[in-house]
Amino acid sequence: MRISNQHIAQTIQQALQKGLVSQEDDAAIFYDLDLLEAKLALLATSFPQGTLHTLAIKANPLPALLQKIVQLGFGLEAATIPELQLALNAGAPPHKIVYDSPTKTVKDLTTALKAQVHINADSLQELERIHELLPAHPTNSNIGLRINPQIGGGTIESTSVAGQYSKFGTALSYHKAAIIQAYKSYPWLNSLHLHIGSQGCSINMLVQGIKKVYQLMLEINKARPDNPIKVFDIGGGLPAAYHDHAQAPSFKEYATALKNELPNLFTNRYQLVTEFGRHVHANAGWVMSRVEYVKQDGPIKTCCIHVGADMFIRECYNPNDWHHEVTLVNSHGALKQGQATAGHYIAGPLCFAGDIVAKDVVLPPVAPGDYIIIKDVGAYTFGMWSRYNSRQMPKVLQYTASTGLISTIKEKESVDQAIGFWG
Repeated sequence: MRISNQHIAQTIQQALQKGLVSQEDDAAIFYDLDLLEAKLALLATSFPQGTLHTLAIKANPLPALLQKIVQLGFGLEAATIPELQLALNAGAPPHKIVYDSPTKTVKDLTTALKAQVHINADSLQELERIHELLPAHPTNSNIGLRINPQIGGGTIESTSVAGQYSKFGTALSYHKAAIIQAYKSYPWLNSLHLHIGSQGCSINMLVQGIKKVYQLMLEINKARPDNPIKVFDIGGGLPAAYHDHAQAPSFKEYATALKNELPNLFTNRYQLVTEFGRHVHANAGWVMSRVEYVKQDGPIKTCCIHVGADMFIRECYNPNDWHHEVTLVNSHGALKQGQATAGHYIAGPLCFAGDIVAKDVVLPPVAPGDYIIIKDVGAYTFGMWSRYNSRQMPKVLQYTASTGLISTIKEKESVDQAIGFWG
């Protein structure tokens, strides 16, 4: 499910005609609400009815989109107290909010217990801290422990969190007896949680990790038969497609593989919870940025634009693992014509040599005033914005192609707002 170049060009033309993108907007981010809704619908129909689907706020923290997600009946997953507040501000009811973090303070935990949101502890030490807090802060929160099933890494090391070592979770092979004892000691523990990684993880890898934690759940339930675990949080991790001709696994394929391996997980015996982010958001977003200069150095044509490592941190610092398709429109939004050639470098505005979004891109002739389009930016781009060089965040728009509606959901950051970050 991808957005075509023609679709992008038509949307830009509409935004230009309505004055929603002006000369002051050297870059603008767009989100396709039709595609977002379609992805959410596929998620809902692929898993059992009653599954709590929470969307990772860190993937895309824009309040307007969080509100849309909540209005469609989905929950939100928060990794910090500010993200927890974003979820509450978006209208998510507490029982549809999951709170994860490896370094929750006493104050953080107290806030989450009072809010009565679902809490996933990251360590056995954290469980002890929660146990000490509960007498003063009784709660209706579901509380679980994040398990590292230690099944190995995916193809991208920095986004794999289930190797023999991980900063996240409690390693199963090292602490199994202590985990089971914790569940015997703390009757308020009613959930289990895991997350394998984000991008670079196969369906089989995800399923096998879940299977190991599911088997642990059976052992825990055998050890405390009168108080079985009721909630099973499988995290997210389904990859998205970033190449025009690539085919990402679907929610349906993932859910079918999981059901075939663990059919009892798809009964009403357990409350199933998911925490997807990238697979829902990534393909729904794209960014346009004006070409300010084109510099020719031998065979290389450097296209200087207004987004770079400020928005594409992972892509610029680790280009071998990340890719974005690039296309080109003229100053009026029409797809650029002409003989396409290789050798285009897409360079951002930051003051370091690695600020290159893409290298050796094949494009028609590029001229100042054209717009470079970078696709599939709906997840882990704007949400990871870097403050290096005090760059202003660009305007953000949302649109619904089926109705022709397009609107601004975040104005371009002013100079005062940008420098105000520093105090």
